[in-house]
Amino acid sequence: MNTKKELAIGFIVGIIANTIGTLAYILLFSDMSISETFSAAIAQGHVGSLLALGAILNLLAFFGFLRIKRDQRAKGVLIATILTAFIILYYKVF
Repeated sequence: MNTKKELAIGFIVGIIANTIGTLAYILLFSDMSISETFSAAIAQGHVGSLLALGAILNLLAFFGFLRIKRDQRAKGVLIATILTAFIILYYKVF
């Protein structure tokens, strides 16, 4: 298949997995609503931690793609994870 298409699919899966992971963490471990939890995380400077915990699902996507021999999709998930790391770095530094 087209390499760029496979890379884009992996990137999108990585972003979706990170979003689902972050929302799942908030729903499971927070007594507040999603918007209240996110607002509190911004106020207390914990947005990076929320994103990092959400990125754990990227591991499943990454190794799942490697297992079924979809290396370009796994590379897309890795790029999404690196982008998340830069966003976390931004929130930690600024």
